[in-house]
Amino acid sequence: MSCASFHFQAAQPQSQASSCPTLCLEVVAFLVAFNQNKALIGDRGLLPCRLYLKNVQQYFHGRIGWDAWSYTPTILWLMDWSNMNFNLDLLALVGLGLSFFVLVTGCANMILMATLWALYMSLVNVGQIWYSFGWESQLLETGFLGIFLCPLWTLSRLPRHTPTSRVVLWGFRWLIFRIMLGAGLIKIRGDKCWLDLTCMDFHYETQPVPNPMAYYLHRSPWWFHRFETLSNHFIELLVPFFLFLGRRMCILHGGLQILFQVILIISGNLSFLNWLTIVPSLACFDDAALGFLFLSGPRGLKYQVLKIQKEDTQGVQPKPRYGCTVRRVVNFSLGILVAWLSVPVIINLLSSRQVMNTSFNPLRIVNTYGAFGSITKDRTEVILQGTTSPNASAPDAVWEDYEFKCKPGDPWRRPCLISPYHYRLDWLMWFAAFQTYEHNDWIIHLAGKLLAGDSETLSLLALNPFEGRAPPRWIRGEHYRYRFSLPSGQHAAQGKWWIRKRIGPYFPPLQLEDLKDYFKTREWPMPELHLDTP
Repeated sequence: MSCASFHFQAAQPQSQASSCPTLCLEVVAFLVAFNQNKALIGDRGLLPCRLYLKNVQQYFHGRIGWDAWSYTPTILWLMDWSNMNFNLDLLALVGLGLSFFVLVTGCANMILMATLWALYMSLVNVGQIWYSFGWESQLLETGFLGIFLCPLWTLSRLPRHTPTSRVVLWGFRWLIFRIMLGAGLIKIRGDKCWLDLTCMDFHYETQPVPNPMAYYLHRSPWWFHRFETLSNHFIELLVPFFLFLGRRMCILHGGLQILFQVILIISGNLSFLNWLTIVPSLACFDDAALGFLFLSGPRGLKYQVLKIQKEDTQGVQPKPRYGCTVRRVVNFSLGILVAWLSVPVIINLLSSRQVMNTSFNPLRIVNTYGAFGSITKDRTEVILQGTTSPNASAPDAVWEDYEFKCKPGDPWRRPCLISPYHYRLDWLMWFAAFQTYEHNDWIIHLAGKLLAGDSETLSLLALNPFEGRAPPRWIRGEHYRYRFSLPSGQHAAQGKWWIRKRIGPYFPPLQLEDLKDYFKTREWPMPELHLDTP
């Protein structure tokens, strides 16, 4: 079989099957970056990336050399830092435009895919805690493998001289194997509720950003929650090995994993994680399994594939090209690279001290994954409140709540439905709620921004209670315990989705003047007061 022949026989993989879904999620990822990066890591962001890069530079004695590049690979090293907001917008918009082009046209090449991978890696590596979650590395690893599905130069939906390499095919299968097995192992090693089958009693209520379906699933019978937990163990610990048991079991694996991810999408807002996990599962299917999805008309992709297959069986094949040999060498090198980078990942999977969502190389080509290694049993939330009273301790001080885009706040507000979109600040507020503000100093920076009425920061919130008025004189953080109301109960009849009870203060009332030294020691720019009066 020459380099020009295609893997479109009954038991061969669908060429470029994972490219379009990946590009759809890259559109979402770059859109999230464009909408939120300036407020999070911009010039006056909560954790400015310029300051982060300066600290990396100082760590390596003020030089931007190979050490700094290898520690934090990002295109931003080459750009002018005087306007980091412009740089972040430029990277996000170029990525958004390129990914949208590939998604709409269905045409891609290695150069475009590599550019998209480099652009998003540049954002992830300066995103600090806002980009510290497993789906960021997973998108980069998926995108890196996607580069090798495409021709070098040609923009064609059906590139005849770029057959799908078995190395890339097994790269995707190895990815989904690690994702699922890592998630399963971290659960049984991490929290005893996964072993006594009680974790799902709490998960729907305490997950980072619940959706409306989670409200009802939380009230499922106890036996259903036990069944869910057992099913989770079956999908994550046993089904991954179906990949190595022949074509039919491999296809069954793909079907079960996709069904599992769809259920997770329905039951919570986990960013684009579950959508992204579907992508490597597509490598479990071949053309015979996926052929029904394509039209059979004379202009359809299926017709063109059958025509090429017929020509191949009749021996009508173009002469082997020099590029075919180069591609074989590249694919072989990719296999060696993935195998080498998988060594620490395998050691981690086998270790009783397994860590999850960790990259062992700065390019994030092969990573270790996992999810919900521990389950919180009680849901707590940090509620930010402001007052215009000159005396924060006065009994008549009126404190008004800020509302975030999606995280629980107002008990009467319905849980949101946003997946695969992602609100990064809301997600981090969930972590902050079961830690202290000393562990999350950015939350004090957020309070300072709200005291100043900073419009960029306020764009991350759903409700500013002081809109059209002067900013508050004081900001405080209050700690609350939240639980779902009973669907048929008294609180639900009043329209409440949540019942909350105050635990105590999260951080004391603060004035903007109080934060000068705090900001100075962290080299954060002092927020400028914006008077939003009508």
